[in-house]
Formats: sequence, C-alpha cells, structure tokens
Amino acid sequence: MKRAMLVAVLLAGFGGCKKAPSEDQCKQLLDHLVDLEFKKAGAAGANDTMKAEIAKQKQAVAAAKSVEFVDVCVHKTAKSRIECALAATDLDAVAKCDEAK
Repeated sequence: MKRAMLVAVLLAGFGGCKKAPSEDQCKQLLDHLVDLEFKKAGAAGANDTMKAEIAKQKQAVAAAKSVEFVDVCVHKTAKSRIECALAATDLDAVAKCDEAK
C-alpha cells in the first residue's frame, strides 16, 4: 500500500534523537500524511458524496496505522523532521525532509 510505504520511508531514515516529538505531533503528522496521500490521489476534486466516503477512508487508514506509527515516530524520529513534514504541502516536500540534515 502506498501510504504504508510512505510512512516506512519517512520514518526509516529518522534516527533516534534527544529532542523527540510529542505523541500529539506524531498523530498530527499521520493525519497530515494521510491527507496529502488522498490529495495526491485526486480527493480534492471530489463531490460531497465522495468527500464523505473519503473522510471515512482517511479515518480508517489513520486508525489502522496509528499505534505503530506513533510508537516509531515518538521513539525513533527527530522532532525537526516531524516539524518539517508537518509544514510540507505535498508528498515530495515530505520526502525532502529526510534529505535535510
């Protein structure tokens, strides 16, 4: 699944750090990544009926990955990279957060 790969790639390059992100920041990042993935898939142009279905799908994806994602995020990800990814407006910008040292 694309989202799972994105999450794995995003977090794989992040080593542990002393300035760890909060659990809330990690949950916020997961929601942001899911939103960006759906945006890339064309969800922004959906009609009202489709928007309701998309919202359900977003919630399901976030719920399915939340525990694992937050654990890895809090314990193995630099806060600066979380902040960078939260500020990203598309998936390409998220990927560049891993390049920043």
